[in-house]
Amino acid sequence: MMGALKGTAYSFYKNPALFFVGDIGYNVYITNQFAKTLTPNKKVLLYIHSHIREDAFDLYGFASKEELTLFELLITVSGIGPKTALPILDRGVLAIEHAVTHSDVEFFTTIPRLGKKNAQKIIIELKSKLGSLLDLNLNDAFEGETKQLTDALLSMGFIKKEIITIIKKIPEKATTLEQKLREALQLLGK
Repeated sequence: MMGALKGTAYSFYKNPALFFVGDIGYNVYITNQFAKTLTPNKKVLLYIHSHIREDAFDLYGFASKEELTLFELLITVSGIGPKTALPILDRGVLAIEHAVTHSDVEFFTTIPRLGKKNAQKIIIELKSKLGSLLDLNLNDAFEGETKQLTDALLSMGFIKKEIITIIKKIPEKATTLEQKLREALQLLGK
């Protein structure tokens, strides 16, 4: 079973995208958000989920292990297949985690092919499973000041789950790293 693919992006404007590893081209389904980050002939590392059925052998590729893990959790939900899970992942790992933990049915019903019933199933079935995903290193999802803020709070002994929740609540008026840290500490102290 294929676990990862390191190759060159060739054709990625529609699914499945085409990636070359040496002289072999692989058709891989990817999220629209990931496709937007690609440029022709760019080397990429994809974490792969092989979806095998009696009539097909499809590859699904992700930019991070967290996305792959969440994808694999989503397709365990009754009624959610890989082609439905892919547009859900377009919303981002942190946004999905937030929607599940806060039982935000509307977040999922805005995704094509998902009705209220399936949205509720996702929330119910993933609520208990997301704890393991939150334990993964989500620092790759953060860049720049947000990563610096996360690192600072981690070094102070706060846990990732708290930090992820608090970062979303920091007011927009906090523009510098120092202001964001001050706001985060106030929110964490409540």
